[in-house]
Amino acid sequence: MLHRMVNGTKSWTLTKEFSQSMAMRGFATKLSDDAVAASIKKLSSSGSPFPWEKVNGKSAITKTFYFADFNQAWSFMSRTALLAEKMDHHPEWFNVYNRVEITLTTHDCDGVSEKDIAMANAMEEYASGLMPFGAHGNNE
Repeated sequence: MLHRMVNGTKSWTLTKEFSQSMAMRGFATKLSDDAVAASIKKLSSSGSPFPWEKVNGKSAITKTFYFADFNQAWSFMSRTALLAEKMDHHPEWFNVYNRVEITLTTHDCDGVSEKDIAMANAMEEYASGLMPFGAHGNNE
């Protein structure tokens, strides 16, 4: 909502919900290399043998997720796709059987942004719910 009632009159200030929606769907700011490195370290603190990494020659982050089977991989991708639509932020991905390769970058700012980190965190959560393999194993 773009306005709210204040003392019986419309106030054209941004409501918290609208601001959050705009932040999720809106413009992004490129993170510094140090901020990207710190985010990767935090994302990879789960102990997964397949951590997030910075892509060589490109301002992006990447990870390969392994699942028990194709159904788990597809479930992960379906849930991620719903989030991508909500955020208006779509990953580059490639799927073969139980493997999903993900690359995240924000085209609006030509680099890694908070949108990428938020999506990566959500992906970690989604994958961990699909154990036993999820983000932590390889069953190829």
